[in-house]
Amino acid sequence: MSTLAPPGKIAPGSLFTDQDGRIAQLHGAGIQHLDGRFWAWGEDKSAGSTFGGVACYSSPDLATWTSHGHALAPDPATPDLAPGRIVERPKVLPRADGTFVMLLHLDSPDYRDARVGWAIADRPEGPYRYLHGERPLGNESRDIGVFTDTDGASYLLSEDRPHGLHIYRLSPDLLHAEAIVATTLTPAGTHGYESPALVEHDGLYYLFGSDLTGWSTNDNKYATATGPAGPWSDWADFAPPASATHDSQTSVVVTVHGSLRTSHVYIGDRWIKDDLFHSAPVWLPLDIGGGKARLRYRDEWTIDPATGVIA
Repeated sequence: MSTLAPPGKIAPGSLFTDQDGRIAQLHGAGIQHLDGRFWAWGEDKSAGSTFGGVACYSSPDLATWTSHGHALAPDPATPDLAPGRIVERPKVLPRADGTFVMLLHLDSPDYRDARVGWAIADRPEGPYRYLHGERPLGNESRDIGVFTDTDGASYLLSEDRPHGLHIYRLSPDLLHAEAIVATTLTPAGTHGYESPALVEHDGLYYLFGSDLTGWSTNDNKYATATGPAGPWSDWADFAPPASATHDSQTSVVVTVHGSLRTSHVYIGDRWIKDDLFHSAPVWLPLDIGGGKARLRYRDEWTIDPATGVIA
């Protein structure tokens, strides 16, 4: 079983706890920094691999977490959210009208449905009201990510096994995929990467993803481009080769705009197939700049969100 992170510290491979000492369910998480507070939505693995709810937490520092319960709970009356279904990778985007949209990977236990789901709420912690699910523009979709650009346009990142990793432009209301702006493949050219994440820094875009190795970890990769539409560079390692990304898989990259520097935090998962509830987070500083991305391994560390300084 994984250890618990020291209070107020981020320790890769150690579990966070909430205000009541319960293990924080931050698996496959989406994170946003809103009004000076980090909000996180993760897969509640109390039901193992099937849907146990989307857990919501908030934190001042990415280390001390307050639970807000389920932002989206299992619902036997809603087929897509029924117990026994697969609901993964919750990602939330704020809308211009002050509401929030949650995007989800929806699936059947055999992973053949391969759809995206949408839900909406008035507050980041929810409760979210489920709206609909679909295959974006008719394509399969499993692991997802989201990204909002500096011009306000938002994108869905989606792994489509037959065709590659798609970057879709979302509709202005964020409730549908409007168009594919780019599709990328692995170096072998046979499929795209899963668990995608995208950030922009100094006018350059960095796309991260993981190869398709099931619950086992691998050397995750990144590529760069001058815009979401590409063209995207060749894929490269951002962790030491053969480290399996410090035994983790990308979930999202968080950007922290501080008064002294802009920092990036790699949010990854170390999946334990037979005990997903205790699968530990692997969160690390990520140096991004000049077309390069590199993970910095630290046994314990903190980040000051006001200054952006990592210690």
